[in-house]
Amino acid sequence: MKNVDAIISILKERYPDALCALQYDKDYELMIAVRLSAQCTDARVNLVTPALFARFPTLDSFADADVAEVETLVHSCGFYKHKARDIVLACRMLREQYDRKVPDSMEELLKLPGVGRKTANLLLGDIYGQPAVVCDTHCIRIANRLGLAAGKEPEKVETQLRAVLPPEESTAFCHRIVLFGRDICTARSPKCGDCPLRPYCKEFSGT
Repeated sequence: MKNVDAIISILKERYPDALCALQYDKDYELMIAVRLSAQCTDARVNLVTPALFARFPTLDSFADADVAEVETLVHSCGFYKHKARDIVLACRMLREQYDRKVPDSMEELLKLPGVGRKTANLLLGDIYGQPAVVCDTHCIRIANRLGLAAGKEPEKVETQLRAVLPPEESTAFCHRIVLFGRDICTARSPKCGDCPLRPYCKEFSGT
């Protein structure tokens, strides 16, 4: 698609540091942080994880944790009962089945409690440097507006984006799209007047 290179270039210039907004030091900590981020902001997760990771500083400590205690620590992230249970169970699986390492394949990642394609793609891209397309709400909304994809089903949008994005750019592209979606191309009141991607936007052009 002819517009893709231009869109990537503009986003690179605006957001040169294409990094995950979630803070972590260990691979399983990113898995946990992404699970907490469901229906919650990254900013809120980053407020919660320092105390959580201090209380449970190792994978084993998470695997052996009392779920109720984890619930207390992640309560403000919402859906805390499901998230706490998934965190503990996933860490047990990492210890018992994966030699204490986050798996490096989509197939194995999807076996972990609380891990869907969005989470798996983020882990594959950020931990292992594999080409990944993280289809969160920002990515889906903006990909549709730019005509890079059509529809709202995450897996279908992921497939469409994989077909047009250079593999080596896909992970960073998705991180930049998140930043762009928070900064400019918001869901309800996009700042179209300030948007550097206006020439490529289907909604702005009315096409």
